Amino acid sequence: MRLTSFKYKTRKGPDYRHGDQVTFIDIRNTFGIGNIRIGRWVNDDEKALAANLIFDSLADLAYILALPPKAIGLRGNLNLAFGSGGRKGVQAHYAPNQRELALAKNAGAGALAHEFWHAFDHYIAEKAFDIGDRSGPQRSIIFASDCWLQSTELIPHPLNDKLLKIFDAALLSADGQDKHDYVSRSVKADRAANVRYFSQPTEMMARAFEAVVESCSGIDNSYLVAGTANTEHQDLYPDLAHRQIIYEALLAYFRPLGEALNR
Repeated sequence: MRLTSFKYKTRKGPDYRHGDQVTFIDIRNTFGIGNIRIGRWVNDDEKALAANLIFDSLADLAYILALPPKAIGLRGNLNLAFGSGGRKGVQAHYAPNQRELALAKNAGAGALAHEFWHAFDHYIAEKAFDIGDRSGPQRSIIFASDCWLQSTELIPHPLNDKLLKIFDAALLSADGQDKHDYVSRSVKADRAANVRYFSQPTEMMARAFEAVVESCSGIDNSYLVAGTANTEHQDLYPDLAHRQIIYEALLAYFRPLGEALNR
């Protein structure tokens, strides 16, 4: 969940749409999204602008992760809402019960990458870890980052081994024997605010992911992500050297996944 609002700036990156106007139907079909909900107070102009911004942002995300666009929808398990409901003061949030990434109409800029990681973290948990029967009506919500922290048994697969290395890169010291300074800084932030939020594995991974996305050269999209390089927030995000390490671990996982999906 992203709390701070950032004003959208001009995007710099590949022209996927060739200047064309797209619709939310195009978003669903191109990226393999499940259901899409649009708020009743979203007018036609706002809908058209949002469709272009979200399309470009999801395309940038696919480009950065070396994935085919259809993979962004997590096999149709990712749903999208725009300007529907929302929470006061919140740019965006991921609702695991509905598997829905919700973007606020007037304050969603900068939060998409953060919430996408939450969606992926939730989706991949039962694919990568042996978490038992998940079909019951009272099943709890489980994220892969929590499974990693709890040393849940991994389902044997080369890609799952690479997934573990993403968490290792983000949250462990270089020798793998201690927590990373990024974790220590997150714990310190929780103590200062008297909360348990910044140091949750799900939130540390989402911030690490969006920081890597914002630091990728060749893409500057403040609708996708913004604010991770701000001086006042620097303790809440991995530093530049750490981002590079995490980025390499992410590509080591997503690139072969993308190659397999493209066959």
